[in-house]
Formats: sequence, structure tokens, C-alpha cells
Amino acid sequence: MTVVVTGMIILIVLMVLEVPIAVAMALVGIGGFAYVVDWGPAAYMAAETSYRLVHNYNLSVIPLFILMGNLVTRADVSKDLFDLAYRFVGHRRGGLAIATVLSGGMFSAVCGSSFATTATMARVAYPSMKRYGYADSLAGGAIASAGTLGAMIPPSVPLIVYGVLTSNDIGKLFIAAVLPGILGMLLYIGAVMVATRMTPGLAGAGERSSWMERLRGLKSVGSVLLLFLLVIGGIYGNLFTPTEAAGIGAVGALLIMIWRRKFSWQSLMGALRETAMTSAAIFVIMVGAQIFTTFVNVAGFTAMLSDAVQQWDLPGWGILLGIVVLYLVLGCMLEGMSMLLLTLPIVYPLIINLGLDPIWFGILVVTLIEVGLITPPLGMNVFVLNSVVPSMSLSTIYRGVIYFVFADLVRLVLLIGIPGIALFLPSLM
Repeated sequence: MTVVVTGMIILIVLMVLEVPIAVAMALVGIGGFAYVVDWGPAAYMAAETSYRLVHNYNLSVIPLFILMGNLVTRADVSKDLFDLAYRFVGHRRGGLAIATVLSGGMFSAVCGSSFATTATMARVAYPSMKRYGYADSLAGGAIASAGTLGAMIPPSVPLIVYGVLTSNDIGKLFIAAVLPGILGMLLYIGAVMVATRMTPGLAGAGERSSWMERLRGLKSVGSVLLLFLLVIGGIYGNLFTPTEAAGIGAVGALLIMIWRRKFSWQSLMGALRETAMTSAAIFVIMVGAQIFTTFVNVAGFTAMLSDAVQQWDLPGWGILLGIVVLYLVLGCMLEGMSMLLLTLPIVYPLIINLGLDPIWFGILVVTLIEVGLITPPLGMNVFVLNSVVPSMSLSTIYRGVIYFVFADLVRLVLLIGIPGIALFLPSLM
């Protein structure tokens, strides 16, 4: 117990000193393992863990889905998605903010990255909201919050990482995320409606579109919607595995680029380069996390923690509440992926001992990560938005996300109180 606590303290110090999280976890993991066992086995453990993780076939789903998102982004479909949503709801008060949430959710379905969704929606939606006199607080809150949907709506990189590290079915995790993702969109829309009702000056109304214009909008994004249905429907119907779905999605995204006449060798090489860089960063972090996890397990920390929890005789709901609070606090200080990798070795065994469903818990954890993406002082989506729209201050954006944070807390309560929201669709597979 003492060696793990000491390791955690050293890890926190290294992070405060801005040592990359992957390097910090690897150093603590190797040093701690060597202290418990010996330096020779520690070196072998680090090498074997790195080799085993990188050669895990299931992890090939990560670069393939990232490539799909990069290709779709370069196909320039985000503007069409936003225009489609605007034609249906833009004439309502706050309609542009609602359209941002809807188009952000649709873009997340073929992107899988919160940061990319936030940056894309900032470029597409903010000019229109500015033109119609939207307050920067509401515009910023809607864009940053819509971006969080990329962490939940499949294909979701955090869900893939969770599935690999906990040996859970990635396909079931994807299907389980569908209803919570839709629930998140509906609650964000509700947040916009509440905000504009309480403060009418935050937003105006746009122009009403005819049904013919709306149908033309559907036609313009039909290929993207079809790609999402093919990928997720294929997984749901057991037609192909998540890895095969990722490959099909990447090829489909390339075809969409060609169909929309956005293809060029320069764009393709840019997408491949960005995919390689993002995938490498994720893999390095996962290697560090696995080394740290091995140290924690060898030191017997998880077993001792489970025994301590049983001796405290805490009710299951009390332990779960403590875990939720832990993630909410850490979300204010750590980036989502780092938080996930750092906590899973300690938290996941407790969840299994409590008899809770691991698929449901994966959805709950990703929801907590979403909250952390927009809460101060380290709401990463807020910083991404500020980098794209420098005229929008951090304080303004944080003021705007308040309504959406409350919406996320409502979603957390519903997911905990009604686990069927996450488990209903997987039960039908």
C-alpha cells in the first residue's frame, strides 16, 4: 500500500512539473515494479507490455476510426450538417444554438473526437450565430458542449480505450452509447431553451426554411448518414466486428471525399499524417498506463483496496457516489484520456466487486469525461474553442457552459437511476 501511495504522489509531482502523462506513468510504473520485484523483471515487463499492446489486433480499430473522421472532415460535410439542422430549427429562438448541438452530434457520429468536433463547429456555426446577434456566452457554451458529444456518440475513442483496457466488447459499448448520446443531445437542446427563456436577449431567431429546402438538405448529407448507419448497424446486427466496421468506415469516408469532389493527394496525405500522429499519441499514453497498471497490480493495491472497502462496510451506492465525485473533481484538473487511464486500474476492480455492469460503467465514465471537457479550470473543449475563436474569452465561454453542465448532471442522475438507458440496446444484440 505504501509503495503505491508514494508512487501516486511522485506521479502527481511529475504531472505538476508538466512531464507528459505517458512518460510519468511509465517512469513510476517501472520504478515501482523494480522496487517490489527487481530491475531486471521491471525492464522485461516494460518491453513485453509495450510489444503486447502495440500488437493487439483489437487496437487497430483506433487508427481506422480516426482516419475515417479525418477523411470525413476533409470532405467538408460539417457545413452541410449545420445547414440541415438550421433549416429544421433555425427559425426558433435559440435555433442556431440548437442546430449547433444537432449538427455536432451528427458530426460526432462520423468523427469520434471531441476536440475535432469543437473546432469544426466553431468554424461552421459561430459566424452564423454572430450574424444573428447571439451572445458569445450562449454561442460558446453551445459549441463547446456540442463538442463533448464526440466522446460518447460512436465511434468513440474513449470507449475503444475503455473496452481494450477492461476486456469488454467494443461493439456492445458502441451500441450502449447510442441512447445516452441522443439523451445528451436532447438535454443540451433543453439547456438552450431554458437559457433563452430565462434571458431572451441571449439569442434571436433565424429565417424559416421551406420543406423543399429541408428535403434538399437531407439529400446533401445522405451519404454521411448512410455511412453511420452502415458502420453502427453492421456492428449491431453482428454483420462485422468493430475492427471490420472501422475499415469499412474509412473506405466509405474516402469514397465520400471523392463523391463530393474534395479528394486530392495532398488532403489524403494530410489525413494519413494526422491519423498517424494522433494514433501514436494515444498508443504511447496507453503503454504508460499499462505499465503503471501492472505495477499497481503487482503491489497488491487493488486487492488491498477491495478488502478495505469491504471492511468499511459501505453500501454499494455510497462507493459508486464516491467514484462519481472523484471523476468530477479530477475532470476539473486532468484531460479526459489521462484521467481514464490513470483511474481505471484502481476503480474498475471495485466496480466488478460491487457486481455492477461493466458496459454501463463504461458509459457512465465517458459521461463523466464529457463533463470534465467543459468544466474549469481545465475544460479542454473550452481551450480548443478559444484557440479557434480568440475573440471569445475563456471566462465568457465558461459562463455559457453553466446551463450545459447542469444538463450533464441530469444525464448522470438518469444513467445511474435508470441503467436500462445504456443497457437496453446491447441486450437486444
